[in-house]
Amino acid sequence: MMNQARATISNLFGGEPLSYTRFSLARHIDGDNSHVEMKLAADEEENADSNVRANVKTPRRCTGSLCYSAIAVALFFLIGFMIGYLGYCKRIEAKGACERPAVTEVTKGSEDLEQEEEEMPQLPSRLYWEDLKAMLSKKLDPAKFGSTIKQLNENTYIPRVAGSAQDENLAYFVENQFSEYKLSKVWRNEHYVKIQVQNSTAPNSVTLTGANNDLLYLVENPEGYVAYSKAATVTGKLVHANFGTKEDFENLNTSVNGSLVIVRAGKIPFAEKVSNAESLNALGVLIYLDQAKFPIVRADTPIFGHAHLGTGDPYTPGFPSFNHTQFPPSQSSGLPAIPVQTISRQGAEKLFENMEGECPTSWRTDSSCKLHSNQNRNVKLTVNNELKEIRILNIFGVIKGVEEPDRYVVVGAQRDSWGPGAAKASVGTALLLELARTFSDMVLNGGFKPCRSIIFVSWSAGDFGAVGATEWLEGYLTSLHLKVVTYINLDKAVLGTTNFKVTGSPMLYKLIEKTMQEVKHPLTGMSLYKDSNWVSKVEKLSLDNAAFPFLAHSGIPAVSFCFCEDTDYPFLSTAMDSYDVLMREIPQLNKLMYAAAEVAGQFLIKLTHDFELNLDYEIYSNKMLSFLRELMQYRADIKEMGLSLQWLYSARGDFFRAASRLMTDFHNAERTNRFIMKELNDRIMKVEYYLLSPYVSPRESPFRHIFWGSGSHTLQALLENLKLPPLSCVAVQSVIFTVFCTGPVFSVAK
Repeated sequence: MMNQARATISNLFGGEPLSYTRFSLARHIDGDNSHVEMKLAADEEENADSNVRANVKTPRRCTGSLCYSAIAVALFFLIGFMIGYLGYCKRIEAKGACERPAVTEVTKGSEDLEQEEEEMPQLPSRLYWEDLKAMLSKKLDPAKFGSTIKQLNENTYIPRVAGSAQDENLAYFVENQFSEYKLSKVWRNEHYVKIQVQNSTAPNSVTLTGANNDLLYLVENPEGYVAYSKAATVTGKLVHANFGTKEDFENLNTSVNGSLVIVRAGKIPFAEKVSNAESLNALGVLIYLDQAKFPIVRADTPIFGHAHLGTGDPYTPGFPSFNHTQFPPSQSSGLPAIPVQTISRQGAEKLFENMEGECPTSWRTDSSCKLHSNQNRNVKLTVNNELKEIRILNIFGVIKGVEEPDRYVVVGAQRDSWGPGAAKASVGTALLLELARTFSDMVLNGGFKPCRSIIFVSWSAGDFGAVGATEWLEGYLTSLHLKVVTYINLDKAVLGTTNFKVTGSPMLYKLIEKTMQEVKHPLTGMSLYKDSNWVSKVEKLSLDNAAFPFLAHSGIPAVSFCFCEDTDYPFLSTAMDSYDVLMREIPQLNKLMYAAAEVAGQFLIKLTHDFELNLDYEIYSNKMLSFLRELMQYRADIKEMGLSLQWLYSARGDFFRAASRLMTDFHNAERTNRFIMKELNDRIMKVEYYLLSPYVSPRESPFRHIFWGSGSHTLQALLENLKLPPLSCVAVQSVIFTVFCTGPVFSVAK
């Protein structure tokens, strides 16, 4: 009633109805009805369907007797309303807001006050950082981590392959847990994707043959396999290429053209090993775990991996696999055209017995290692894997934000695994569930009011290349960069005790550093922040990290971290990745998972509590400057080709000026103005997205980020083209154009 009176008076005097609004829920294209649209009451009367901003109306002039009559009526109405309101308030709420208690009034005893406080707890309207940090640490329950992992691995050695009954049952378990935690909303997305599985009637095989391809003996019918390998049979000489990196192949004295290649697991993902071998015309690839790098793994242990140089369903590249949607026949350019197979160490040693040439001591591998086949020995590789369409479920739970519910911080973990997956999948899933429980408790019972929404996600088909996560990204590619502030990856967060390693978008480096200073290592009691030069040691996100497609495919800042050792956790993607082995290798697992939850929890608080996003958008200006310095060593060669680096200088200058304008706008902005702050935050959220090249197809080159993607459009490709002798004018010019000759890339301030 008061609002109506104020509105009447304001309209009579030509006032601007900017202070009274109506909020409504509008459904998003992604199905989440958390978007809040603000519409003015006057605007709604004129056009109920339009989503308009506040418009200042032209003041109406008041003339003549009509004006004085209107003023008199308004004043009379206001005086009468106030008298009636105060009288009513005095009768009904004498001790409330209308009357203050008299000084001589009898005060309540301390016991009565304590009882009243217990009955009606008073929560602060807005908590500060120290309060929230202490609340997070208090509400996290270390005992829950180990028990949850044990529950997830109740049937210790039963795998949870994507699409299997075990994977689906676990999905329903996570969904039920989200519901029990009373999250704002819980839902699931289902996708129908193609994965590759072993042929149950025709097993894969590795065979040793003579010079005339006559069968000598069967080396192995491997239990493990490599998904998305080409199904084929090839025969040829066998050449050892260490880890299969580009440098390893460059340093080989033997050509791999027309030969099979055997490589050690580790250093780079399987898909990159296969791609490097295929680029040199190798016939096929064998991958094994050597004893030098994986000393505690049994010699007969089978291994699993995938060979897709990409993420998502490779048979619907660039498109989401929703509801059996039919797409034109297509496949990812990252699928290999050669067969690939894992082999046990004992199988590899049988092959080495028929090879010659000592492996270089710099490889630091097993003494049994040999370089190439004998003259009269060949290896025959047969892969009979077959495609299978499966249904996968991604499970979502959201805690709605108060100020910006349509802006999300997403935290996720892989749920499926080829083996038991205790370290690979259960650790992340347990962290996800505990964080969901803790933050829901903080909101419902602790007074925490996040500005932005938090989405907890359990992904499926992560073992096949972040399929579940990528299909979701592909489904909402045009909108997620406008909504998702950051992705936090929980996969493999605890694989050891010695080191704390973190990688992700440079825009998150300041936030990461503050968190490292706040959180202590659970075993040493020392801060995780040990080295002021830690940024220079940060590794690039690898292809097999679920955070990679968020950053390189969708332009969303992403972060991944782990407590781990200098060496790889040896049991990932094997049948030995069980709960018992995990507890044996990391007996302090509960403490380390508690610390990992604190790290992720502080990320979540800092990204959702403040109205201003703590993302360092200026850092890319320094990244570009460092890249230009690297290019300067090729300045003479570029000039000799008749090319100019002016585009690069201009691009860096444009970005610097745009970032400076954004910084100036932030300094001049009124922090209490939610609309201005949201607009500035939206500009920050677009920075990573504007670094996706618009000149390559998302289907052919899905990882379009010029810094962190892969393909001819990246900065790394430009450097590699300049290093290749002889320099190709056309190639270099093409790369320079696709990287830098773009308008939208540096429109940060727009």
